[in-house]
Amino acid sequence: MSGQRKIIHVDCDSFYASVEMRDDSSLRDVPLAVGGDGGRGVVATCNYKARAFGVRSAMPASEARRLCPGLVMVPPDMPRYRSVSQHVMGILRDLTDLVEPLSLDEAFLDVSDVTEHRGSATLMARYLRERIREEVGITVSAGVAPNKFLAKIASDWKKPDGLFVIRPDDVADFVRALAVEKLFGVGKVTAAKLHGMGIETCGDMQSVGPEVLTERFGKQGYRLHEMAHGRDERQVVVARVAKSVSVERTFSQDLPDRSACETVMVDLVAELERRLARKGGSKPIHKLFVKIRYSDFSTHTLERVREQVAVPQLDDYLPLFRELVGETDRPVRLLGLGVRFRNDDAPVTQLRLFD
Repeated sequence: MSGQRKIIHVDCDSFYASVEMRDDSSLRDVPLAVGGDGGRGVVATCNYKARAFGVRSAMPASEARRLCPGLVMVPPDMPRYRSVSQHVMGILRDLTDLVEPLSLDEAFLDVSDVTEHRGSATLMARYLRERIREEVGITVSAGVAPNKFLAKIASDWKKPDGLFVIRPDDVADFVRALAVEKLFGVGKVTAAKLHGMGIETCGDMQSVGPEVLTERFGKQGYRLHEMAHGRDERQVVVARVAKSVSVERTFSQDLPDRSACETVMVDLVAELERRLARKGGSKPIHKLFVKIRYSDFSTHTLERVREQVAVPQLDDYLPLFRELVGETDRPVRLLGLGVRFRNDDAPVTQLRLFD
């Protein structure tokens, strides 16, 4: 692990509503809420047009309709949302295995040792946002910071569809001006108690000793003291064992034919080899696969068992590619390839939201 931690927090914008708007164009320009309708219905989430009327998550549907008479309510479709979430999380795990999902629509990534994108967490966050927009069809906001606490605050700073970066040298000034309401665990009751002590910002809290905060708030007091100084040593908790490693590239101009694709595959194989060295270790490879997306956005994947391949080379992928595309030349928008590891029934680390 490098000396400086680099944490990204990715948060899908109004996730359920975004999926509904993606899949039904008639919902894109209306105030929309996802949730149960009727007397006891509750808003699960809503788009930003609805939020402009004061509609919020966990609000009774009756109150939401009172605030926004033109509100369109749709019932949740959890299987569809889970499918979209898996696509998003798969994109995150293509960059690093150190991914901690917090829910279907948000996750932390530890990219401290990732060398792609010149090792820049900011460039990585831009890449993830662009790829999710391109492949999934929804927008995400991202925050980049030296720890989880600050990265999560940063992801909310320029919502929706935003990116905010808190560099290590900026932490002190940033937290000094941060309102205490922004701190995790500070709701209306705790905020009112802090205000009663004359504490409005983290800068105010810094002037109060940790013993005072601990006496007033118990264990939470010391946590408040640490957050007020921008400190958070919690690690990104990996929630699953990596089952595959892949690389793919979306082209600004479509590749015209099979020959052009095979030329690009040279670089893709080299990039895959670098990722395998970093992420795959000595895991036994079970399958190789090739993925292609044509200019009409149709996507096709072919995989084959290759138990004896240690580090796959171009010659291992060319037969799969040629079988997948056949004899017809079609413009190609995206090309990818990867490996799937043999399932050794390794235990999965249980997810813990907070240490």
